[in-house]
Amino acid sequence: MLKWPKNTFHSRAASPEDEMSTAPPSIVPDDMERQQIEKEIAPDKVSAFKGLGWLDRFLAVWILLAMAIGILLGNFVPSTGEALQKGQFVGVSAPIAVGLLVMMYPILCKVQYETLHLAFKSKELWIQVGFSIIMNWLVAPFLMLGLSWAFLPDESGLREGLILVGIARCIAMVLIWTGLAGGDSQYCAILVAINSILQMVLFAPLAIFFINVISDSDTPISSSYSTVATSVAAFLGIPLAAAIVTRFIIRKISPTWYNQTFLKWLAPWSLIGLLYTIIVLFASQGHRVVHQIVSVVRVAAPLIVYFFVIFSLTLWVTHKLGFGYKLATTQSFTAA
Repeated sequence: MLKWPKNTFHSRAASPEDEMSTAPPSIVPDDMERQQIEKEIAPDKVSAFKGLGWLDRFLAVWILLAMAIGILLGNFVPSTGEALQKGQFVGVSAPIAVGLLVMMYPILCKVQYETLHLAFKSKELWIQVGFSIIMNWLVAPFLMLGLSWAFLPDESGLREGLILVGIARCIAMVLIWTGLAGGDSQYCAILVAINSILQMVLFAPLAIFFINVISDSDTPISSSYSTVATSVAAFLGIPLAAAIVTRFIIRKISPTWYNQTFLKWLAPWSLIGLLYTIIVLFASQGHRVVHQIVSVVRVAAPLIVYFFVIFSLTLWVTHKLGFGYKLATTQSFTAA
């Protein structure tokens, strides 16, 4: 059970470790706090795999189980799909919307919003932003365009769906994978926010350009600026606002309790939200997955190639550019 800290406003007696520890003059308080948070979350240097909890460590197993459960529900409980589609929130099934919001909130609570303004003064940040824009809005869409034509030349509907996937930027999953891989959560939050804003502006014209102009398709593109903006604002804005309010209120009362207790209690909920969302998605489409298995496999093949190529390419380029592990990991997951 999550317990509120007692004697929050009373100072504790200094331990020998506290008296011996002194910060170099070059380290500002914000840097000291960030180092302390990292030390509290991972006090011992162990392998990445051993440092993960049981939920994180066997995530691939849980995802496969969630997919299987969803497919079974969709096929053997006929009313499941209809029930999951009844409620709508900004054009998305309400159960799926809940899962997406639960996925986002815990990760966004870890971002140090009080120091973000300092990051924007850094030249390094703008280098990362520029690189992210190139990978997300130039390389990734054209790669998906080529793969969709290579794998699905005879299926215009499936091909155009893949092209739209290549244009759309992921929000929730990027934060989860970056956190699991030990990437930079600060930079990830900034890159996700910037790509989300660009998605509001660029998605509709890019969809027309890639489908109607380059692919010479007659399919009308119904996506509008308002539709995309509403979806992005809801699924990024709501958890972001909640995380900012939570961090500034609770952390102001007790920073130690917030970092050591609250964040640790909150952390598993991102993956719980992910698994729940997968179950709901596959339950609502389970019947189609089974009865259109050939189409599913044909779509999955270019997606797997896309994720492997874009992730590996980004990781290789960032390594050559000397970005370091944290930033290279963040850029790779953001691009993929």
